[in-house]
Amino acid sequence: SMWETGTVCSGTMFTTPSGFSPHLACAEPGEEEEAPQEGPGPGACLADGPPITSASLDTLIQNLVPTADYYPEKAYVFTFLLSARLFIAPPELLARVCELCIKQQQLDQSPLDTAKVRKFGPKILQLLTEWTETFPSDFRDDKMVGHLKDIIHRIAPCDEAYWKTLNQVLQKLSQRLALMSQGEESIVKVSLNASSISDKLVAFKTKPPPIQKDMLSICNDPYTLAQQLTHVELEHLSHIGPEEFVQAFVQKDPLDGTQPCFSDQKKKTTNLEAYVRWFNRLCYLVATEICMPAKKKQRAQVIEFFIDVARECFNIGNFNSLMAIISGMNMSPVSRLKKTWGKAKTAKFFILEHQMDPTGNFYNYRTALRGAAHRSRTANSNRERIVIPFFSLLIKDIYFLNEGCANRLPNGHVNFEKFVELARQVGEFMTWKQVECPFEEDRAILHYLHTAPIFSEDGLYLASYESESPENQVEKDRWKALRSNVLGKT
Repeated sequence: SMWETGTVCSGTMFTTPSGFSPHLACAEPGEEEEAPQEGPGPGACLADGPPITSASLDTLIQNLVPTADYYPEKAYVFTFLLSARLFIAPPELLARVCELCIKQQQLDQSPLDTAKVRKFGPKILQLLTEWTETFPSDFRDDKMVGHLKDIIHRIAPCDEAYWKTLNQVLQKLSQRLALMSQGEESIVKVSLNASSISDKLVAFKTKPPPIQKDMLSICNDPYTLAQQLTHVELEHLSHIGPEEFVQAFVQKDPLDGTQPCFSDQKKKTTNLEAYVRWFNRLCYLVATEICMPAKKKQRAQVIEFFIDVARECFNIGNFNSLMAIISGMNMSPVSRLKKTWGKAKTAKFFILEHQMDPTGNFYNYRTALRGAAHRSRTANSNRERIVIPFFSLLIKDIYFLNEGCANRLPNGHVNFEKFVELARQVGEFMTWKQVECPFEEDRAILHYLHTAPIFSEDGLYLASYESESPENQVEKDRWKALRSNVLGKT
């Protein structure tokens, strides 16, 4: 596989479903929704010649700029806007684009050539619309909005309709940004709540709290729980912007001696980090629920329940929750409970574990993911459209792609082929995160998932030893230390 050989940038071009497909060759006939190419514009080489493998940053910027009879392919726009931030900050990029437009369209002359501007106007508006829709968080910066308004102000005298379009774009943008801030706030609130509760470790086995709710008392139907987990996953995914994948690694790569353009901004990867925290919480929640019950029979019942939940997640295409559940069941405090496991029917567990086995760089999982992606592309309903990838592995792939080959070639050109592959991986993810959740929300279950107390690792070990006594001296010493630490504190 191309991940193992380390030749991440093999000479092939990749294509993916949906409007994000970053193959830069000519669009298939009938596929072009956008302005057709009438004459050879400055970026015409994109459509006729072979796909770009490398070019100077200036050439790439020039290829982004529309003219009266040229508009860059949607795939090119996505690929370049995604990766350009490694070389030039978004406000600076937009300023360059606007400068080129003013120069090429002679927008600083008066009177303007109305007929000419009217051919160009819709195209620049389309580029700006695509930018605001795909990378809305770039426009949290006032400079971005300033450039956007300025360029439209220049062409507006030629057509009143441009004002209207500008206002619609700005209105949609501010709605989108407001929604994003709301989402980010609620995610931060939820995770703060959860951690403050989980620290209040209760010495539950020795003096059981009067009302300790558990998962099975809230929901004992595996299919329903799998659906609610899918809700949480899709909610998290909906907040993650494509640029977060690039920004996550930007600090690690000070650009070939030049300053990374993000040094003045804090890394904007809040949603990505919140999503990884959710995965960890789910692992610990599963482990907590299994270690909690005092009776072996009940613990075995919880194990069987979560095996069924994991299987339903697999069938739905929710690989992230599936992996979190398996990881929770494989944590040592859980896996050491030999007598408990002996009582549980576990055949299905080993089948699922095999599906998510890391061997061959997760070969089985990647095959299942391809199957789910195919089902999603040909789906007739939202239910069949769901693909929720095992997120840490996606991040790892993107990390290795980033580490595995340089952003620039020795001649200073941008290694565009690398970014075509980056855009393929991020673009596929963008398609999946747009799926609307087809299942009804169950408030009580969602509340429990977000707020149920979970044990720290120490708490889990303690609960585990209280359930099934230590087997050897190491475990005995650990148990003793934990009892004085944890029980001494409360």
